[in-house]
Amino acid sequence: MSDPDHQPTGAPASPPAPASAPLTPEESERVTEFARACKAAARAVVLYPDGHPAITTTLGRIVLVTSAERQRTPLTFTVLPNDLQIDGRGASRPDRAIGELAALLHGHSIGEMTVLPDGGAEAWRQFLLLLGRSPDAIRTEGGIARVWTEMGQRHVTLREIDYAEVLRERSEGQAAVWEKIIVNCLQGDAIDLNEETIREFLALASDSARLTEIIEALEQRADGSGGGLNAKTAALLRMLKGIVEAVSRQAPERLDPVLHNMASAVGQLSPDTLMGLLTTAGDAEEGPRLMSAVISRMTDGTIASFVSRNVIAETSATDRLAQAFQTLVREGDERQRLLALAHDDVAASPLGNVDGFETVWSHVAEKLLTSYSDESFVSSEYGRELSSARSQAIEVEQVSDDPPERVSAWLVSVATGALRALDLTLLLDLLRIEENEERWGELIGPVISLLEDLLLVGDFDAAIELIEVLVREAAPGGQTARRQHAMIGIDLLVAGVMMRHIVTHLGTIDDTQFERVKTMCVSLGEVLVRPLAEALSIEERARTRERLTSILLAFGIIGRRTIERLKGSPNAAVRRTAIYLMREFGGTEALPDLTELLDDAEPLVQREAVRAILNIGTERAYRVLEQALAGGTPQSRETIMQSLSAIRDERVTPLFAYILRHVGYRGPLAPVYLRAIESLGALRDPEAIEPLREALYEGTWWAPRRTRTLRTAAAAALMRIGTPAARAVLEEAAAGAARNVRAIVRAQLASARPRRPGVGAS
Repeated sequence: MSDPDHQPTGAPASPPAPASAPLTPEESERVTEFARACKAAARAVVLYPDGHPAITTTLGRIVLVTSAERQRTPLTFTVLPNDLQIDGRGASRPDRAIGELAALLHGHSIGEMTVLPDGGAEAWRQFLLLLGRSPDAIRTEGGIARVWTEMGQRHVTLREIDYAEVLRERSEGQAAVWEKIIVNCLQGDAIDLNEETIREFLALASDSARLTEIIEALEQRADGSGGGLNAKTAALLRMLKGIVEAVSRQAPERLDPVLHNMASAVGQLSPDTLMGLLTTAGDAEEGPRLMSAVISRMTDGTIASFVSRNVIAETSATDRLAQAFQTLVREGDERQRLLALAHDDVAASPLGNVDGFETVWSHVAEKLLTSYSDESFVSSEYGRELSSARSQAIEVEQVSDDPPERVSAWLVSVATGALRALDLTLLLDLLRIEENEERWGELIGPVISLLEDLLLVGDFDAAIELIEVLVREAAPGGQTARRQHAMIGIDLLVAGVMMRHIVTHLGTIDDTQFERVKTMCVSLGEVLVRPLAEALSIEERARTRERLTSILLAFGIIGRRTIERLKGSPNAAVRRTAIYLMREFGGTEALPDLTELLDDAEPLVQREAVRAILNIGTERAYRVLEQALAGGTPQSRETIMQSLSAIRDERVTPLFAYILRHVGYRGPLAPVYLRAIESLGALRDPEAIEPLREALYEGTWWAPRRTRTLRTAAAAALMRIGTPAARAVLEEAAAGAARNVRAIVRAQLASARPRRPGVGAS
């Protein structure tokens, strides 16, 4: 269908080139675990009623597999007909579950799927129920991507295969040829077998996978044309006849392999389409002979796969599947043997793991073997009409005589927003009028589900109404049972996806709306502080970080107490965020906690702690840093000094001055003393002149080398400041200081004077 060396933009259906290396064992295990969990849950939600333990168990497993702890980043799959790949790489050890999930997704025309962390059980149930529906039915509603988007869920994003786009994005000539062929097949025109068309047909006929894809493209285009099953099967038959005719003309020796490829491709059709194709062939010229040649070349594996795939998709055997199976296999013994092959395929799928599978299969086998034929009661023409009835139901909309304004009003009344508003009104009324405590508690589940939906779409005004009820009922002084239910509801809300949804909107809502959101968050109490801090620790957008900080600061002393506890988090990012917030809260009360973090094993945490202590800016804070420098390891001292040197403003001047006046220039802190001198010169702050003047005269006669190094650094720092006051200190020392100081200062002054022209020239 598309050149494997050319991946069209926006068309995830085109398989990437084979990867040079498979996924790592850890990545392969991750993909396999997800596929197994997803397939098991997909079967359970379709087989059992809502609330059944099997659903709870399987959904719990997929929620665990995709939780933030197990899946730290979004997971994006490219969906191939029988494989799931990440960045063009497949699992190192293929697993049946991966292939089955890929086939299920591909059957719904999904070309790419991204799974975000922390999807809830109900959100996954909705997604898997959607996958369990018939692909044809979903296509009539606009495609699975559109339906999923309208459902308002965001833990999974889908990119749908657009076969027409794939064809258009191939090379210009090839796309034009295939577009013309498909249009001719759909419109019933004869296919012009010119040289270019024959060349394309020969290339297609030699590749079973490409032949399957182009037939799928034609089938989907036929579905979208509204012509019904008859038009679809007639178009498919024209395509097959065109291929056979082209091969017979150009390379008749390749006809048998081509028919085998056709048989494999036809085996991928739905039972309805396959039966329609066999029925239409009976009315077309050369149709019966062509379809007989194709069907006779369908292998046992193809037929068994046709049966197992449809049984897995429907979790049972439909009447149409039974009719197709009995048409393909006429003899009873052969049917028994092929059903045994299909049984093995289905047993290896998640459907085979459900309780009572053998009982389910016995019903499937009985239906496939004994289902009666209606040929003696229903004419072939009437049978075709029955087959196309469901696809023609859409025509009712086309002949509707309702005025547009009435239709528009009806649509608005069933829009997603209107339904959410009705849900809100109903729940608010029930919470208000329900007097039975037990039944009132049963409302908490629906309340939390609706709240998560409201926060997902950013309807904060509606969400605030529900949260106000929970907060009011959870306040002290209310009825004990109802208060307990409300507190549990708040805990469930906070532990769920609430923060993720709020963070999504913080960067875009206006200031008035943000103030309402902040008030709503604060009303929930201390339980929300930790999720807020953790969200801040991973947030990179400046505006969103600013607003998360504003919400945390609004908690006041409650927020400070929780933030101080976060400094012990095993996550370094959370510890850095805790320091950042302690710095924002301000005050010397945080000094003991910040002091502990000066010895943190993570250098970035140490640097944040230094900045926070420096921000406090008191004598006590400087003493803490001095003690850390004196008592820390060489690596710790180096990290602290690097952090201080990286701050290029006047806030750090008092600290360096404090070091020069309180830290000895001898012993292990001598490098710290020297770095402080150099940093004061780099800052060029006039406030540094006096401590540098004092350092200029420090030193002892019995350590001349060290003394000269310190005095040279002090003189150089004063030269870098370069103000009249700084030069006055140097000139004073050059004129009247001790001989050693005078010599160092004069050398610095001489090096700064501009050289006269010609001086030093040879």
